[in-house]
Amino acid sequence: MRVGTYNVRGLKDSVPALVRVITAMRADVLCVQEAPRFLYWRGRRQALAEAAGMRVAAGGRLGGVSIYVGPRARVVHAEHHVLKIFLGLEIRGVAIAVVELEGVRLAVASIHLDLSPAARFHHAVEALGRLEKAAARFGAVPVVCGDVNEQSDAPTWRYLAGRLADAYAWAPRGDGMTFTAREPRKRIDGVFTGTGVRVAACGGVGAAREDLVAATDHLPVVAELIGPGTGHAPATVS
Repeated sequence: MRVGTYNVRGLKDSVPALVRVITAMRADVLCVQEAPRFLYWRGRRQALAEAAGMRVAAGGRLGGVSIYVGPRARVVHAEHHVLKIFLGLEIRGVAIAVVELEGVRLAVASIHLDLSPAARFHHAVEALGRLEKAAARFGAVPVVCGDVNEQSDAPTWRYLAGRLADAYAWAPRGDGMTFTAREPRKRIDGVFTGTGVRVAACGGVGAAREDLVAATDHLPVVAELIGPGTGHAPATVS
């Protein structure tokens, strides 16, 4: 099961390059940040998903987060929530999709956290709380993917990695850096997984460098997850 995250910067860059990168990800579930939010936003999200062989499973306009799924994923449930609004800061949201893959149910959340540390932490707690409710309701493994806007030694990342598991830390592939796409020196995008799946690998995508640079200002992350009884993986999340 391949679960990924990608900040697409509102499709402000090369959309053909973006489609090629998303296609190279081969994700069964893709969490998108900075999805189109304004004119024709639904159609633009759908067109991007379809061009990459996927479909839109969840996400509202406010917050700019969305979830795409590939043909192997069956969508069981979808929801979207606007997170607490802080005066003067950008509106944030969380998209949640419960999907079935390889006989395993995953409750996946797409988040894009704020530049303000206080808002960032509050929204992480709020989003994870909503995800955990959906996961419990549908008997699914919680997975959070997104642009955290801070690195792994900062409070919000440590909170997420304390409640779930930082997939890259369990089974790293590559150097893990995601920002900027042109000169990647920070790991601010991640996949966090709950109990019930194993992490086979997590890291970057084997797309052409020119496409990665042209598509958006972030690099994508993909985690390969294995459910119980479906094979061996080098790391077990528990």
